[in-house]
Amino acid sequence: MLIRVDPANERPIYAQIADTVRLGIATGQLREGEMLPPAREVAFGLGINAHTVLHAYQLLRDEGLVDLRRGRGASVTGAAQALGELRREALVLVRRSQELGVSPEMLAAIITGAAAAPVPGLEEDRP
Repeated sequence: MLIRVDPANERPIYAQIADTVRLGIATGQLREGEMLPPAREVAFGLGINAHTVLHAYQLLRDEGLVDLRRGRGASVTGAAQALGELRREALVLVRRSQELGVSPEMLAAIITGAAAAPVPGLEEDRP
């Protein structure tokens, strides 16, 4: 997996690394059990401190996406499949919103609002 960062980007480098891994998981490029590149290797390739990469990996561990073991490295957890499924559902939602003429900003606001205050009765609609 190729991890890239943009030094001109306002987001911290560790967050950009975590974003790259999350995207790899969501798109299926990274699957359950796959190993992430060693932190030292990524750090050397990007010209950054290894602790920055470890910070990103620890963030992913805290999110449940990566299993981090000293001496054995970082591997993708079973949450990867669920994230991929969620991405596919999101793509369907995006497509539907485009059909309705809903802007990406409005869709984001709808999702943010739904996450902050779930709609009563929605839980009953879940399978």
